[in-house]
Amino acid sequence: MSDSEPAVPAVLVGLVFVSHSSLIARGLVDLARQMAPTVRMLPAGGTDDDRIGTSFAKVAAGIEAAEAGRGVVVLCDLGSAILTAESALDFLDDDTRSRVVIVDAPLVEGAVAAAVAAQIGGDLPAVESAARSAGAAYSGAPSAQAPVPAADAGSGQSGADTTVMRTVTLINADGLHARPAAEFVTLAAALGVPVTVNGRDAASLLAIMGLGLTRGARVELSASGAGAAAAVDALATLLESGFGEA
Repeated sequence: MSDSEPAVPAVLVGLVFVSHSSLIARGLVDLARQMAPTVRMLPAGGTDDDRIGTSFAKVAAGIEAAEAGRGVVVLCDLGSAILTAESALDFLDDDTRSRVVIVDAPLVEGAVAAAVAAQIGGDLPAVESAARSAGAAYSGAPSAQAPVPAADAGSGQSGADTTVMRTVTLINADGLHARPAAEFVTLAAALGVPVTVNGRDAASLLAIMGLGLTRGARVELSASGAGAAAAVDALATLLESGFGEA
């Protein structure tokens, strides 16, 4: 690996998607893999003979295959799927069981958010939190987001109390849809500087996609403190590139 290449964790948190439909589970892996290509994601859908239902054996095998040492997050579509996943956990050894979390969250949104969190190297609590944020979005509960800098902080070079702001216009035809949003969030998380996008946490996939930013939308980037100017510039450059879709 060259000095210019980013360091990628050798092991990432794994994911298992439990659905009553094998088609849904496999399709969800295909969808999430567009944004998280190196995360271990296993479908556990349908019965053992691929009818509608759930399979203890598929869930158990999925957890075993997804676990590489950093833990596994399991997402389920309906209540009985959760019961099947819980039963599978009962048969794991104590050490493995301690690294497996079943998250009650909207399956598609939770899976995508968790996949991106895992892809950028998040630990088990971070990936779990990302998945749960999908549930918060639907319940109306407040979700975690970066603090919004004070409006009178000004702009300019970054410093301890200085806010850097920059406005960019989206140019790619389909706006900030799933794939570019994941690319944007991945970069934002890697910068190590809290940045907001129109007041939302730049490192939260669901928060960014929830803005519904389409072509021509004005995107306001804001950050403060050490490294703020470089972080804002990096994200602005990515937005201005059109993500290769312009």
